[in-house]
Amino acid sequence: QVQLVESGGGLVQPGGSLRLSCAASRFIFSMYTMNWYRQAPGTEREFVAHITGGGSTNYADSVKGRFTISRDNAKNTVYLQMKSLKPEDTAVYYCHFVRLGVPYWGQGTQVTVSS
Repeated sequence: QVQLVESGGGLVQPGGSLRLSCAASRFIFSMYTMNWYRQAPGTEREFVAHITGGGSTNYADSVKGRFTISRDNAKNTVYLQMKSLKPEDTAVYYCHFVRLGVPYWGQGTQVTVSS
């Protein structure tokens, strides 16, 4: 059974940094585009960033220049480095991919940006 396990969330002050990790298992990780989404209270889940198997990346406008997505195919792990964090980045962050039309999600990790 496919597993996605996020970690690295926490409480950080505005302007601070965090690195999220998503450990994947039980599928051929290197073949798939991996995504990060986030969901703040009372809002819909929104796209944050993705990285293809070959390393091409794309970002939501709201995080461009502040967040960096990367992957280590040898470790079956995708990362989200977040810098210059703002209170509006507060959300639960989810790892996601789609295989044969079926979406898979991790359990999420909470990021809170507050002074």
